[in-house]
Amino acid sequence: MNERSEHWNEIYNKTEDEKLGWFERDFSQTLKLLDLIPNWKESKIFVSGVGTSGLVDEILHPNTKLVLNDISSKAIEKLQLKYNGTNHQMEWLCQDLGKPIPSNIKDIDIWIDRAVLHFLTEPMSIQQYFQNMNSSLKVGGYAIFAEFSKSGATKCAGLDVRRYDLQELSKNLPNFECISHEEYTFINPKGDPRPYIYTLYRKIK
Repeated sequence: MNERSEHWNEIYNKTEDEKLGWFERDFSQTLKLLDLIPNWKESKIFVSGVGTSGLVDEILHPNTKLVLNDISSKAIEKLQLKYNGTNHQMEWLCQDLGKPIPSNIKDIDIWIDRAVLHFLTEPMSIQQYFQNMNSSLKVGGYAIFAEFSKSGATKCAGLDVRRYDLQELSKNLPNFECISHEEYTFINPKGDPRPYIYTLYRKIK
């Protein structure tokens, strides 16, 4: 287990879900982008940094297949307990996305990232993240990103973050076209505003 995994395991061990800085009850911003994707409820969806998010409830449909990833084994264990015994098609992955992911993670239709990429600050980790996404996502597939914007916080969960705007995201995605983008302010459980940029891309080659 690496240092980053230990950091996130400690957070999920000590903090109730509702008190996590990224906890949200309203997933309409992500769902709004999903609704721009034809037949998204019949897709294979990769959720990076799923944590213990209620987003899973929103995207579970009879014909969806989910690959649920988090760097924290504790978060994965909590989520697995919640869905234990259901017959939904779920695959679990405990993975640092700044490192190579297993080669069998492929044929993904939709990649969803809410606040994972911005925790990667080293160039090699960022490059590897985009390689992971590009290699696993189908041509014609979609990627949703929700990251701290340039006017957003410089730290989160005790860690430095890399903030993004549309230009910086797009330069990492030469094989993609931007379908939609929007600045959005998330209000965290403490009532503090957290400016994000939400984007939807489609892989064109």
